[in-house]
Amino acid sequence: MTARPLAAVVYAPTDNIEILLAEAARSLASRGVKLGGVLQHDIADAHAASCGMALENLETGERIPLTLEPDSSNSASCSLDPDALARAAVAVRGALGRGVQLIVINKFAAQEASGAGLRDEIGESMLAGVPLLTAVGERFLDEWAAFTGGEYSRLKPALDDILAWWDAVQAGA
Repeated sequence: MTARPLAAVVYAPTDNIEILLAEAARSLASRGVKLGGVLQHDIADAHAASCGMALENLETGERIPLTLEPDSSNSASCSLDPDALARAAVAVRGALGRGVQLIVINKFAAQEASGAGLRDEIGESMLAGVPLLTAVGERFLDEWAAFTGGEYSRLKPALDDILAWWDAVQAGA
């Protein structure tokens, strides 16, 4: 079976998908693959909110804080920074324009399932014919299948599976 240029690593809540995708990106970059897109990282800071996250631009290495500081009226609540999502979208679109070989987008999750987040950029990558790797939580598989029409390679959350998919995409190119 030929690998499709769109791949989703399907993961359970217990899988550490951020670390896996970062490891895959490092491995692919070390092979000379020109990457674009964004990866999510937890912010390890004792003073940061427990939900602190940042997106890493894979072309530049820039870290974009993804969560807003909780306000004093609801100190337990964290929210996504819409400016950060806009900057991530610009990074992905710019990478497409610069002819990267592979777009990596950290997740198709709640934002994308509801029609927001980086959903448009995933679609643009598909339309441009640039291979795309993302992760999809099991609970969002129905929305992902509807969005993609079921036309994707389903990967296990394992580095070997991701690298094998990429090798198959390249062999079919």
